[in-house]
Amino acid sequence: MRRRPLPPHRPLLEGVGALMETIHREFTYDQIATTVSTPVSEILAGRHGVCQDFAHLMIACLRSHDIPARYVSGYLVPDPGVVGAQASHAWVSVYCPGVGWVDFDPTNNVRPAGGHITLGWGRDFEDVSPLKGVTVGGGRHTVAVEVLVTREA
Repeated sequence: MRRRPLPPHRPLLEGVGALMETIHREFTYDQIATTVSTPVSEILAGRHGVCQDFAHLMIACLRSHDIPARYVSGYLVPDPGVVGAQASHAWVSVYCPGVGWVDFDPTNNVRPAGGHITLGWGRDFEDVSPLKGVTVGGGRHTVAVEVLVTREA
């Protein structure tokens, strides 16, 4: 990233917002670029990924400055211009003393308001994967999950 969005003199939420904006601007959303196990170093090198990659990158940046940050897993209400509503979504929550936890979505460059549905918080994707389990038996197994999120009338 070209500029340092988190210099020591900058107010915390302003700096975190600038970091979110930088990631949104400098990284490309690409659904086939990564997997759930792609490390942050590859995200930095390739400059593309999906919401979980952008969340992991942002969390790594924040933690490197000793700023408490957590991974948020959930869903988006589909609206025009919203990226990531077709599957589970990930964003970041930052602890701001005197304020509490504040959410930031680097994929969409927004501070979540009413369109983000939180399922869980953790250190990373592995902590809050929306689907976990054990498959017993031989052969190949395929899991298909579909979630339809709509606004109430």
